[in-house]
Amino acid sequence: MFSTLSPGALGLSLDHTTSIDLAAQHGFGGVDPDLEFFRALGSRAAVSEHADAVRERGLEWGMAGLPVPLDAPAGEFRDALVELPGSLDLLRSAGVTRVGTWLRPMHDELDHRQNWRLHVGRLSLVAELLADSGLRIGLEYIGPKTFWSTERFPFIHTLREARELIAETGATNVGLILDSYHWYTAGESAEDLEGLTDADIVSVDINDARADRERDEQQDLDRRLPYDTGVIDLEGFMGAVHAAGYTGPVKVEPFMKSLAEQPVDEVLGDISARLDRAVAAA
Repeated sequence: MFSTLSPGALGLSLDHTTSIDLAAQHGFGGVDPDLEFFRALGSRAAVSEHADAVRERGLEWGMAGLPVPLDAPAGEFRDALVELPGSLDLLRSAGVTRVGTWLRPMHDELDHRQNWRLHVGRLSLVAELLADSGLRIGLEYIGPKTFWSTERFPFIHTLREARELIAETGATNVGLILDSYHWYTAGESAEDLEGLTDADIVSVDINDARADRERDEQQDLDRRLPYDTGVIDLEGFMGAVHAAGYTGPVKVEPFMKSLAEQPVDEVLGDISARLDRAVAAA
């Protein structure tokens, strides 16, 4: 596996070329691709040339965002599907192999069964199109009870449910985005991760949680940097990720506004060191 700079996940407003420079400078193993930047380059050849330059700096691509909202209204979903082939051409030209999205864990109108059918159908369709371009898609379940309990019908918010959804699609290129924060807030342990393989995991996020809140009081957008509080068993989490033989990107996603107020080199030096610790853990 390799450490990845994902500026948006850190709350940092860095353009793509600056992110690449800083990722190389601070010893990250990879950087997230930027589909909008690829579009601005104007051609697949230019995208391919850009990707070659990134690799020459010793960086791998992390994960791009899926440009199709799985739970959008029907018209918006259809429009996104129309645009998808062009996006896939650019991602393929760059050598990107991973895209991801999160599963909204509740709905005010669709009950669990209706929402499940919607996601199985749409995910199966999208996964087939991605497979033709050599892309895997990762799904992130959202664990905090303070989030999934805010609308009438709770939906997927645990590892088990996410794996069941993936299995029902029958697609071989759909896997998990494992986030230590959601794993913790879902009440899961390292034992729940046993049996996972590299083929099951598309991306990994690491975070810690506030020490002054119980598990069911944790807020989705109020996290702590990995290893800060020790509330989340990151040794157990990363030990299970290592045991799975995972080879992909690992990033930090704390949603801490204070990071943007600090010198960027100090922030990235610290984040890189925390990721090195996680990646090296046995």
